[in-house]
Amino acid sequence: MKFSSLEENLKHGLFIVGHIAGKNQNLPILNNVMIEAKDGNIKFTSTNLEIGISSVIRGKVDRDGSYTVDSKILSDYISLLPNKKVEIEQKDDKIVVDCENFKTKIKGQSAEDYPLIPTIDRTSVCRVDANTFKKAVSQVVFAASTNETRIELSGVLFYFNENELTLAATDSYRLTEKKIQVTNELSEEHRNKKFIIPAKTVQEIYRVLSGSKENLADESNILEIYLSENQVLFVYGTTELISRLIEGQYPDYKQIIPTVSKTVAIVETNQLVKAVKASSLFSKTGINDINLDFPKETRQMMISSASGMAGENITGVDAEIIGEDNGAVVNYRYLLDGLSNIDGDVIKIEIVDNNTPCIIRAEKDDSYLYIIMPIKQ
Repeated sequence: MKFSSLEENLKHGLFIVGHIAGKNQNLPILNNVMIEAKDGNIKFTSTNLEIGISSVIRGKVDRDGSYTVDSKILSDYISLLPNKKVEIEQKDDKIVVDCENFKTKIKGQSAEDYPLIPTIDRTSVCRVDANTFKKAVSQVVFAASTNETRIELSGVLFYFNENELTLAATDSYRLTEKKIQVTNELSEEHRNKKFIIPAKTVQEIYRVLSGSKENLADESNILEIYLSENQVLFVYGTTELISRLIEGQYPDYKQIIPTVSKTVAIVETNQLVKAVKASSLFSKTGINDINLDFPKETRQMMISSASGMAGENITGVDAEIIGEDNGAVVNYRYLLDGLSNIDGDVIKIEIVDNNTPCIIRAEKDDSYLYIIMPIKQ
């Protein structure tokens, strides 16, 4: 194997795939990145047996071949090189990296020992705008459970319905839902189907899109999603990420979303964030409780907290209150998570009572929903 490429191309390709390769004591070759030079293409691949990712970079191939080397050593070394042409050649059990005054040899292992990356049928595809998808992922994935006791809750639900893709995640204490438009007509394989994709996979595709050299502001940038019974494949430009799906039944979260509310508060997002942060300083350690009160006569939403150790706080925020006087006690961390992910200067908070989930959404955007369970007294 022998090829050459610019340092910035190599660095980018290794950035895309290097995050998956980690410290694996049982199978050390998984710490490696596989390099393939074939048919004029240079491809980097890594896997942790649950996620596989590959990226093709530009360069000149002088001799076809493939080999694997430690991902971190190669990435760290390439990042130290000047942004010039880098020549890489396999010699015996090493690869030789040559760039101007820098020359090194890195030991590796045969590509024949590297696990096979599974393939998936590509006859049925869902296409979404990459920038829109990236934003949707950031608004949803944080609510997935980090506890794998209920494995289905550690994933993000993907629901394909006509020309719309719905993403949802919950950890039983809060729930997020975001709807985005699909840019193509879905086939039968996708339509009205639900899949649970591991949150780690969703976070990884977000990282790929965030670090991509492609211009995500360009409306022509499309992310393709292919699905089978137990795998999902994301394709973006020259990068491909394949992952297993989570088996199981996602809870019917629609049942817990209140269909009516007794009180609606319309309030400026930034003012509410400041008030919540002020009250958070006086919430009880470990409980993180703050009180949200909606006295209709005052035209203010009241945010308060009290702690025997720290003191107490009450802050009024101008708000339009519609409906009954009402209130709820919530976890301020969960509330701030929701507020930081809602697009809009003004939000709506919908309350039934302190035993029913609170709904938070932008005043003029129904595509995103955040639900938080109150703390029962």
